[in-house]
Amino acid sequence: MFKLPDTPYAALLFVGALCNTGFAIWAACHVVLTKRDNRSALGWVGIIWLTPFFGPLLYLMFGVNRIHRKAQRLMKVPDKSSAVPLEYCTEEDLHRELDSDYRHLERLVQFVNNASSAPLLDGNRLTPLATGDEAYAEMLKAIETARTSVNLQTYIFDNDEAGRMFVHALAGAKDRGVEVRVLIDDVGTRYTWPSIKGHLRGADIKFDTFLPTLIPWKLQYTNLRNHRKILVVDGKVGFTGGMNIRQGGMESNPGNYPLHDLHFKVEGPVVTHLQDTFADDWEFCTGERLSGDIWFPSVEQVGTSLARGIADGPDIDFDKIRLAILGAIGCASRSLNIITPYFLPDQPLISALNVAAMRGVDVNIIVPQKNNLRLVQWACTAQLWQVLQRGCKVWLTPPPFDHTKLMVVDDVWSFIGSANWDARSLRLNFEFNVECYDRKLAAQLNAIVKSKMSVSHQTTLEAVDSRSIPIRLRDGVARLALPYL
Repeated sequence: MFKLPDTPYAALLFVGALCNTGFAIWAACHVVLTKRDNRSALGWVGIIWLTPFFGPLLYLMFGVNRIHRKAQRLMKVPDKSSAVPLEYCTEEDLHRELDSDYRHLERLVQFVNNASSAPLLDGNRLTPLATGDEAYAEMLKAIETARTSVNLQTYIFDNDEAGRMFVHALAGAKDRGVEVRVLIDDVGTRYTWPSIKGHLRGADIKFDTFLPTLIPWKLQYTNLRNHRKILVVDGKVGFTGGMNIRQGGMESNPGNYPLHDLHFKVEGPVVTHLQDTFADDWEFCTGERLSGDIWFPSVEQVGTSLARGIADGPDIDFDKIRLAILGAIGCASRSLNIITPYFLPDQPLISALNVAAMRGVDVNIIVPQKNNLRLVQWACTAQLWQVLQRGCKVWLTPPPFDHTKLMVVDDVWSFIGSANWDARSLRLNFEFNVECYDRKLAAQLNAIVKSKMSVSHQTTLEAVDSRSIPIRLRDGVARLALPYL
């Protein structure tokens, strides 16, 4: 017969064990019912049961996606779209860019149509901005000439020379009567101290931070961060890509942490996709819905690029960028060029790259020789053999650290934006990319690829396999954390 503990201490232990068991059962059931990735699910179940009390608590803090629930509530708000009439890409527009040599990519158009809620739009122009000096100059010029509205969203907004230049320009726009909104990821405000928030408050600029957290700023692997980089001026001119706002990207004065990066000026109807994404994130953080002509004016066609903005995150937009990448790899018939600072693809992506190389596609993957995150460097190296042995080519760029992100398929399809080739970007962060069918843009990006390859070292399977056993073990252990890097 069951007997209750007869001392206060034993009773306390009994109640604690009972609470831990109940909490662990709840957490394990939640993992089984909600986690898509089997490896992630197994890892969380192990943590939950092997570390009493702390395991369930860690899962509650970092494993439960509360973003999805709030996103669903936001979707119930009427009039979520920009309500701006957009000219969808027609079959004639598509054939203009995809002649007989590229007709096979029509399957990719249909695939991304099914994977993404945003339409492919004609009449756009995307201009690569290859350095921080060039990109910041264009962005600041746009802000300084703004007439109605400025929306700026970034992951990192440093309190340094670059950051203060942007605060000055934003303050000037606000003083002219321009509506200004700034959204920064909360972790991204902590790369410099004191943070840029004091300058924004001093200039009376409306700003907010995404998912405020008490996690120390040095913890760079916090989940569910907003990694998007979007600037929209007057609802008609946009900027997006990989650049944060920090001095390191300025070649003229990079400070102690120089880096290479790539950004884009975006014009045409696809700018509305940038604005829609910002407006959704701003409403999520502040409750304010941006609508009307100030934020969403009619946008005229200015070029011939067929483009589509793809918002992605661990909410209702889950897996859209990853699916677009998989679809593009599967449709590639000649060439596939990739530049990414963090190359930690999952097995389906690795298999897709290998299958493309084995079909005769020229696959080039360009990554930094020295990463800014040591654990990522080790894990990346531990995976390279999986693509090298099937014919993919891997190039290592020399310092400074290269933060460039782009993908070009068959000299016509380009994919640019904030997403990296790792689980953090493709599963845990909020990202924004743009796909573009434009042979001129693809040629410009392939020229960037070739220029980087010309100064890079091509690594080989023999070089990767020749690492010492201790180094290979270190890298292999780092790779075990791949779902969370």
